[in-house]
Amino acid sequence: MSMKAILVSLFLLGSAPDSSAPAIPPEALAAPPVADESPTAWSCTVDTLRAGKECVFEADLSAGAPSDSQDASNKKLLQDVARALCTEAVGNIREGRPDATLTALCERRYITAVDQCGLEGTSFVVDAKGRFAPGARSCYRALANVLQEVQFMATVASPCCECAARANCPGTADRCYAEVAQQATAPQTQACLSDRCADACAVVLPLPRSGAHPAPTVQQRNRSASPGSASL
Repeated sequence: MSMKAILVSLFLLGSAPDSSAPAIPPEALAAPPVADESPTAWSCTVDTLRAGKECVFEADLSAGAPSDSQDASNKKLLQDVARALCTEAVGNIREGRPDATLTALCERRYITAVDQCGLEGTSFVVDAKGRFAPGARSCYRALANVLQEVQFMATVASPCCECAARANCPGTADRCYAEVAQQATAPQTQACLSDRCADACAVVLPLPRSGAHPAPTVQQRNRSASPGSASL
């Protein structure tokens, strides 16, 4: 048999239907396609909000007439979510140690952000599968921004501001978290942090100028003044 004949035979064998395969009934071919409407891994949900992941607004929610009750319900839902996210975000970064001041600050910022999450009651802000509505893009972005800011504050500002409150430094509470996170503390506050909270605030305090010797902290002065600390 020639090479051409062999190739033709293989082609015919490969294209021939398998006689053992079950026949597809005609009604199956005419059946409408069945869509899998479960949320995908890319769908915008509370989980993607928590993790800070990129996502897609997949929810298919039709808009209706504005409704004050639905607007209030949307905001109430996300306020409840915000409380859980605030406690979780602060606790996770601080390895389970609470920070009541920062958690309260987070909740207040979320309340402000949630004001734009009612969608005027024209639709649910989250569908039955937990996906954010396409109309909630600005709401989702505002919530994500608050969470990122609070996570950053918990990382760099929380230990410093806790020490500042104990040391009675000026500019404590909410002001401390905002200013320390942005490295925008007032000179008087910065001097107090450098003097009384040098260890807790080491990450956020500016480095001393080249050649300059930093002033001794309260702890260093106390050690040098204690009995037996003088050098010969």
